Amino acid sequence: MADEKAGRFPDPHEFKVPKELEGWEEMYPSHYLFSRDRMDWEKRQFWYQDKIHAPEPMPPLDLIFQEAWQIALSQYTTRVFCIPPAQGIAQRMVGCYMYICAVEPPPPEVIGEKAEQFQKRVFYVFEHYDELWDKWLVKFKALGNEMAQLKIPGEMPKFAPDDQVFPAPKGYYVSYDVVEAFDKLVNMMFKGWQYHFEMLNLTYLAYLMFADVARKLFPGISESAIGKMVAGAYVSMFRPEEELCRLARLAVSLRGVKDVLSGTQSVSEKLSALDTTPDGRQWIEEYKKAREPWFYVSCGSGWLHHEGSWLTQPEIPFNYIKDYIGRLGRGEKIERSLDEIDKQREKIISSYRELIKSDDDRASFENAYKTVRTIYRYAEDHLFWVEHWFHTIWFGKIRDFGRLMVKRGMINAVDDIFMFNRYEIPEMLTELATGWALGVNIPLRSDYYKAKAEKRKKILNAARNWTQPPALGVPPEEVAEPFTIMLWGITTDKVKEWLKGADASAAGEAGEIKGFASSAGSAEGPARVLKLLKDIVDLKAGEVLVCPSTNPSWAPVFTKIKAAVTDIGGLTSHAAIVCREYGVPSVTGTGIATSVIKTGDIIRVDGDTGVVTIVKRM
Repeated sequence: MADEKAGRFPDPHEFKVPKELEGWEEMYPSHYLFSRDRMDWEKRQFWYQDKIHAPEPMPPLDLIFQEAWQIALSQYTTRVFCIPPAQGIAQRMVGCYMYICAVEPPPPEVIGEKAEQFQKRVFYVFEHYDELWDKWLVKFKALGNEMAQLKIPGEMPKFAPDDQVFPAPKGYYVSYDVVEAFDKLVNMMFKGWQYHFEMLNLTYLAYLMFADVARKLFPGISESAIGKMVAGAYVSMFRPEEELCRLARLAVSLRGVKDVLSGTQSVSEKLSALDTTPDGRQWIEEYKKAREPWFYVSCGSGWLHHEGSWLTQPEIPFNYIKDYIGRLGRGEKIERSLDEIDKQREKIISSYRELIKSDDDRASFENAYKTVRTIYRYAEDHLFWVEHWFHTIWFGKIRDFGRLMVKRGMINAVDDIFMFNRYEIPEMLTELATGWALGVNIPLRSDYYKAKAEKRKKILNAARNWTQPPALGVPPEEVAEPFTIMLWGITTDKVKEWLKGADASAAGEAGEIKGFASSAGSAEGPARVLKLLKDIVDLKAGEVLVCPSTNPSWAPVFTKIKAAVTDIGGLTSHAAIVCREYGVPSVTGTGIATSVIKTGDIIRVDGDTGVVTIVKRM
């Protein structure tokens, strides 16, 4: 519960979690916990729940992505591109949920030093973005392919095979291979996330700079108008959905294919039926082409092992295709209207250009606009390759380790490996290798690991039923970190709105909430509150999507919803970008939407003002 009069949220060092979560701390590295030896510093920071990257209780091994981005994001801001007033983003775990903060600004002398580096480094990237992007994609694909080719031992043989002894002993064996493979896998993940932020900070910075120029030149301009000026991007993150549209249209054009795909059989049964006709086989060939790499897209955010991907859960893309075939039969358009978005962008840009009076102002606007339009697509372009393609490969490799541990009796199920953090797994693998090396009938601590995995699964399940506060600590007077503003949507004004609704029972009486006007337009309709990934199947045409944050893999639903509202997210969050690309009104960063709004409530979403009104409660 927040203390609105005091202008603060619960103290992170005094806050208590439910007793059902007892023992949650042991799941995570000790440096991820609030601690007395860092208390003074931690109390000065403002911590908010990261519902973009961690909307659910965090399985221990899945924390590796968060560890990786904390370092990568922060170093580019503080040490590489040296954004003057900004520092990094720090993370802490509380009751299985991740809270983050924009670290307080550095001393004035450090800001001055950084400013010198900032000018020469940042604008070089802005000026050379296209060629840098091409180089980035080549090296990132190479890293992903290297991970895909990494060999994970599938078994611990009774004896080393002859080819590892003759004509000369290999010198190292499976006991080394299994430990080395995990170390390599972890290092590749961290390297991939170092690549991830190579230009991402600057993407958000470019938007921030363009928005600042627009506000100065056009006083009173709305955030949604600024968003319209930037919208319209041909990016990789939308390609999976575009492939589904292509496959649906192809199915309609081929004899008998749409009838099979519109049926109720399983995916394997549908493919078997299609394989019996020439037209069906033609469709299957196109389907196979689309799978590499576009079906590596996660069924959710890409951040959690249990989400799966279109490769591992093909019924999800096949259901989307079935829906598209039905909509095509009704004469509906299934693709996003990029031409229309481009026309709207050019129209609004032209109207504002006419308001510019001086040549200096015109040059300032054109330079900022050219920069943001050039680099803006990176925000969604890189997303597919890192958080979906790369993460899907990682999950597959980790499950290879899980299968090995199941074979050796250390854990009960393959996915139980995700119940151990990245520091614990090397210990488990070392014990596995040692037991193999010592000979036969060597006991392992299998019961210990199995019991620990079961205990942690129970804690994570209990955490899902806990309503956490949106933030901890004292809101800052000023937020300078560009990611915090543009991605998470954290500003002083927005946090004040959070304070008003932090008490869920009081928030239930609210008739209006506010957030970022992220995508223009207004719409009214029944709300569909989605707190868990699996609930996306319940979303119906004509509803308003209300969720902690949107997932990139949900793109196929954006052509049938009326509007979207999120708890967290700024003007360059995925929710904001995807809504602009599909012309869907959106309000992001409300902080409390999923607590205030209930499924079935009739709500009005104003994407021009950032106001969500609850018209009628169920």
